[in-house]
Amino acid sequence: MIQQRGNFDWMLKELYDGVPGIEMIVVLSADGLRIARYAGDPDAADRVAAACAGLQSLAGAVAQEIPDSDGRMKLVIIEIDGGYFYLMAAGANAYLAVLSDIVCEPGLMSNRMRDLVARIGPHLTSPARHNGQTV
Repeated sequence: MIQQRGNFDWMLKELYDGVPGIEMIVVLSADGLRIARYAGDPDAADRVAAACAGLQSLAGAVAQEIPDSDGRMKLVIIEIDGGYFYLMAAGANAYLAVLSDIVCEPGLMSNRMRDLVARIGPHLTSPARHNGQTV
């Protein structure tokens, strides 16, 4: 069920077990590479990670237009027919993405994601890359 680089299994399983309705959890780098996943199809997790790179960039651009904002994206929630999508900044150059069904309560999910990131955010990091190489 888990595919990852590093040992994220217990971290992601705790979130998965603690919130009803989660379909997939993905940890990704800022440039859209999957670092870890829990549940769901590996190919789908790769597609979600790639899409998240664009979404976090878009959210950051919008955040820069808000007065007194630091311009960084913290949390994006998208309601979709049949479920929700959550994307949260989770460490240096890393993000936590969750897909859930409609049973999942958005307030509970965002609180649990925030708690997870606060406790283990330093472990959810990805080194910066330039031209595909780690910097």
